[in-house]
Amino acid sequence: MLVFLAFATILVPLVLALGSTSYNGLAGTPPMGWDNWNAYGCDIDAETLLETAEKMVDFGLRDLGYKYVILDDCWQNMERSPNGSLVANSTKFPNGMKAVSDRIHDLGLLFGLYSSAGIYTCAQYPASLGHETLDAQTFSDWGVDYLKYDNCYNQGQEGTSKLTFDRYNAMSQALNKTGRPIHYGMCNWGRDYPWNWAQTMANSWRISGDVYDSFNRPDDRCPCTTYDCQLPGFHCSIMNIIGKVAPIVDKGQPGAWNDLDMLEVGNGGMTDDEYKVHFSMWAMIKSPLIMGTNIPKMTASTYSILANPAVIAISQDPASTPAVRIWNREADLDGYGQGSISVWVMALSGGDYAIALLNAGDSDLQMNATLEEIFVDKATTAGGATKGPLPSSKGWDIYDLWAKRMGDDMANSILHGNATMDGTIMDSSNSTMLYNATEMAYEDGVKNNHAALLGVKTNSVDPMGTIQAMVPRHGIAMYRLRAQG
Repeated sequence: MLVFLAFATILVPLVLALGSTSYNGLAGTPPMGWDNWNAYGCDIDAETLLETAEKMVDFGLRDLGYKYVILDDCWQNMERSPNGSLVANSTKFPNGMKAVSDRIHDLGLLFGLYSSAGIYTCAQYPASLGHETLDAQTFSDWGVDYLKYDNCYNQGQEGTSKLTFDRYNAMSQALNKTGRPIHYGMCNWGRDYPWNWAQTMANSWRISGDVYDSFNRPDDRCPCTTYDCQLPGFHCSIMNIIGKVAPIVDKGQPGAWNDLDMLEVGNGGMTDDEYKVHFSMWAMIKSPLIMGTNIPKMTASTYSILANPAVIAISQDPASTPAVRIWNREADLDGYGQGSISVWVMALSGGDYAIALLNAGDSDLQMNATLEEIFVDKATTAGGATKGPLPSSKGWDIYDLWAKRMGDDMANSILHGNATMDGTIMDSSNSTMLYNATEMAYEDGVKNNHAALLGVKTNSVDPMGTIQAMVPRHGIAMYRLRAQG
């Protein structure tokens, strides 16, 4: 954790020393954690929040990298205190917010909180527009490490990039002046194109209206299908959001990420294959991985998706940039008129690549991707073949990143307390399925060829060859490619 003693004199040199583009030195890789909203909405209190935090430790989720415990809307009193400060609801949080924060920190986790860049939050509680300095100091005094900052009741202060920048920058500056490192997550739903300007004042920004627990069902309340959207809405499906972000993936960078919204994995509205797509693509696009399910009651299948270290290692690779969609084709439309197949590619540390073959069609499909397609950017930019042999001229080993997915027996053993010790998963150093990123960062684990991070070598592809996979309906094949020789 970085300590900022004086923002103007310390922060900028420190960030430059880290080689980071982050405006505050945070979020070198996408943040990971849990937010209560998708599972609980307003029905949240200290007991539920802290039980979840404890289970995140017990289940090894903290040690997989899920560090933030984020308390969403409805934590406040309806009125500010006489001195103007926000006040926690004394029924839900009888010992105050500092006590909650202290307990979360004692567990080795980080504490996140919610407000809005409006006069009210979305649930109509007091929010922070016009109170940025006071509220930022309150958050700092409470030990907040992450601020989710929404967009409701904004008094019409949007419609141009400058209006929205100024409104959100007021809180950015106020947070920095507290001297406490606080991840700043803008939740303005993609209004006024934050991916064009937020990198210098935020760590992440939402690119769409709110996600809901559906793979591809259209909903009139989410009317847009592209990023250029005047009414972001809500009830946006997984495929709707993936389609919106595809043209702007390059705007995400270390310290400043496109946020596709919280994960719906485990909430019951999608199939297992659809949840695998959801989790895999959020990792490939390098969105924050913020769980949104009931952690104490999660099922084995939910756990084994969220706890797949081979996929998480793609998200947390510090040198990679978000995956690029190489091609997208209509295929096998369903009853909603939806159906497509696409190929996504990202470069990783050490010369590896990750690829995803995404089948959003209505039946199982054989999918093919040639090395020429996969490495098209290498051939068409920055000098191409004039710089030497192209990656497509090499042979590559193919590692399936879902082949070592934890079985239900092991997952249930962990969930029932039979495979953990002192909050740390046992024997992770030699495990093919378990990983402890607290002990060894994902970057180092990949360098050391940790079995849990590489997946299973299932095949290889010859120079100028083709990768083939039978991909299930609404499913994904996700691979790490490693050059031969």
